[in-house]
Amino acid sequence: MKIEQIYTGCLAQGAYYIESNGEVAIIDPLREVQPYLDIANANNGIIKYIFETHFHADFVSGHLSLAQRTGAPIVFGPTAHPNFKAHIATDGEVFHLGEITITCLHTPGHTMESACYLLKDKDGKDYALFSGDTLFLGDVGRPDLAQKAVDMTQEQLAGILFDSLRTKVMTLPDDVIVYPAHGAGSACGKNLSKETVGSIGDQKATNYALRANMTKDEFIAEVTDGLLPPPAYFPMNVKMNKEGYIDVETIIKEAKPLEPKVFELVANDTDALVLDVRHQDEYENGHIPNSIYIGLDGGFAPWVGALILDIKQPILLVTPVGREEETIKRLARVGYDNTLGYLSGGFESWKNEGLEYDTITSITAEDLETKLAAHAPVFDVRKPGEYAAEHILDVPLTSLDFLNEHLSEFPKEESFYLHCAGGYRSMIAASILKARGYHNVINVLGGFAAIKKTGIKTTAFVCPSSLQ
Repeated sequence: MKIEQIYTGCLAQGAYYIESNGEVAIIDPLREVQPYLDIANANNGIIKYIFETHFHADFVSGHLSLAQRTGAPIVFGPTAHPNFKAHIATDGEVFHLGEITITCLHTPGHTMESACYLLKDKDGKDYALFSGDTLFLGDVGRPDLAQKAVDMTQEQLAGILFDSLRTKVMTLPDDVIVYPAHGAGSACGKNLSKETVGSIGDQKATNYALRANMTKDEFIAEVTDGLLPPPAYFPMNVKMNKEGYIDVETIIKEAKPLEPKVFELVANDTDALVLDVRHQDEYENGHIPNSIYIGLDGGFAPWVGALILDIKQPILLVTPVGREEETIKRLARVGYDNTLGYLSGGFESWKNEGLEYDTITSITAEDLETKLAAHAPVFDVRKPGEYAAEHILDVPLTSLDFLNEHLSEFPKEESFYLHCAGGYRSMIAASILKARGYHNVINVLGGFAAIKKTGIKTTAFVCPSSLQ
């Protein structure tokens, strides 16, 4: 028996490759499916099943593409109603894979079709639980995402999740391995661990939502407390996972390399968003005017989903040379399929053509100390929990997640300064503000990590639970 977790840090997502005697099951695959095919081919395995734990909201799954290429059936839990051919498992249904079995456990609550998959070894012993978004390490799935689909309140869904956990998950032996669908950084929960593999026993001992003496009312109150609004792209990803989508390879073929002047013409004629995904230092030193920065080497896909509100937005890319296809794939992972093309030769070709470009002004944390003494406006674009833990005295929170709600707070006429934790998010915020006409925005290099090394006064407060 072979179990391989295929973890994608950008999405904090775990897909799973399971093999026994040459038969393979894939659980919660990403949209680009070639890696799963490559692993199976390398191990002389044949993909027999494609299991989905639920209709995912935070990424477009690869179930359809993988089924088209392998002929393997797509398996969903009870009550799922996809718009394509799939096997809808019954609660307790057993699937044979080589010498092992995989049992579907219907665990509604996060969504009503949510299922966990229990792997039993060749001796019939409970061995591992692929828990999807029902159980994370340190947390459970948020119960507010499926409210409209099933006409229930988040409290009602949380109550159903409580029952699922108590009757289907917590009854398993303590040594059963837990393989969740997500880790820290995912918006599908609020308190996820950085660890990506655990055990039932560990979770009973450490997960706040699995306390043995917890009442249902306590569970509902604690699980629903402090939930931030989900990213705007979530409902569209659910729709795509339920109704279907085009193959990512088609998107790659349709996105064209564009010479600088053609790129400029297409941008002007289509109202496409110019998205620059290079490192923030490169963007700072030169970028196409009005382009938005979201770097590939940060939390790329979640920030795209949070900040580009229209999933059908036409996009033109400025990427590091050689990473064009990777960028298109990573956009498609979260449903942004309308990539028109990319700048051929990268930003250097734009400069070499003599076309206009812009820059972002930055200062050091030491220079910020002087600006603060002169009462210059400074804004913190980190998350509420980070801000609560420690922030510059008298500096307001204007989280990047909700930047559009703070626009009126930024001055139009005088210079103002942005910082995050390390510089990635503040550059994103600076690019958005500059594209909206705030040309007096200045970035703080190194963010709060650099600020703490200066004499700048910081403070903390107990953050209201609704902001954590």
